[in-house]
Amino acid sequence: MIYLDNAGTTKMFDECVEVHQHFSCQQFFNPSALSVESLEVSKQISQAEQFFLAKLGAKEGNVLFTGCATESNNLAIKGSLRTGDYEYVFSAGEHPSVYNVAKMQELKGEKVHFVSLLNDGTADLEELAKVLNEKTRLISIMHVSNETGAINDLQAISKLKDKLCPKAIFHVDGVQGFMKIPLSLSKTSVDLYSFSAHKIHGPKGVAGLYVKNKNALKELFQGGGQQYGLRSGTENVSGIMQFKKAVELININKNFDRTTAIKTLFNQNLYCAGIKILDFGGSPYIESLVFEGVKGETMLHALNQAGVIVGLGSACSSKKAGNRILEQIGLKKDEIISSVRISFNAYQTDEEIETAAKIICKIYKEIKERVA
Repeated sequence: MIYLDNAGTTKMFDECVEVHQHFSCQQFFNPSALSVESLEVSKQISQAEQFFLAKLGAKEGNVLFTGCATESNNLAIKGSLRTGDYEYVFSAGEHPSVYNVAKMQELKGEKVHFVSLLNDGTADLEELAKVLNEKTRLISIMHVSNETGAINDLQAISKLKDKLCPKAIFHVDGVQGFMKIPLSLSKTSVDLYSFSAHKIHGPKGVAGLYVKNKNALKELFQGGGQQYGLRSGTENVSGIMQFKKAVELININKNFDRTTAIKTLFNQNLYCAGIKILDFGGSPYIESLVFEGVKGETMLHALNQAGVIVGLGSACSSKKAGNRILEQIGLKKDEIISSVRISFNAYQTDEEIETAAKIICKIYKEIKERVA
């Protein structure tokens, strides 16, 4: 099996399994309790928080550990909502866990702006500048698109925010950027940054939310008051420590270069006429393929049978019809229907990548011949 849906999830590092065993069977103590053992676990969580702040390039703030990036995004957005004459700004290319929250607020009568995407998949900053004003309460624009790999310029957005609405909160869904794209939050005006473990070879069930100023956020539910009173509930100690271990094992620059080489090799082996590569020059981890005359879902199932796993856009909404992000960047309806998402990881071999590309060409030719 050759796995090319790494933007959906990744295979967990073996070392994380060892960490899980330790913190589930040996240091299994509740960090909120008062025993010496529990206090030691609590200390390790605090150390993990400082570790993640450093990896985010943040010189101030806190990290909240959540159950998934969807929770992180919901906490960031809903925790920033306030009653009053406010406006909320999102890009039209956001993940469903952001976009659907924004649409819900719109239905409730809040003034919500959706900034269009340019043809390269990034948010239109000229349009953004026109909608930002002193009433803007929240800006939420993702770091890297989970659909196209397009990278938004966080520093450029920060400059607009500082100039036009300095009191606004700037949230970034960084799930496809964290530990993949070099990042230094201290060089931006980002207030909230969501990130996830299972996209970078960590476990499912744990994610993070960077919070620059915890007083600007309100909790979504009440409980024991853990994590500064913003995310009550016993912390997932094993998950947090596995997440930390995964990050420790990643060399961002080395992986970026390796994945760039993998993508280049893959594309060079897609020699079959009728296959269109959608590469927007953003993250090397993600691209899309359009198969002329063949539905993307047909290709996905045929490739699955042949031992190659690909995706249909966001794994969180791949069972729903249409693709609003590809529509936004100008793809025709037949191209959208005929597209699949390819996403790589830095640990795949040249042989795997070459073989996958050849299988894709072979399967596409066979299907084209059958429908001709």
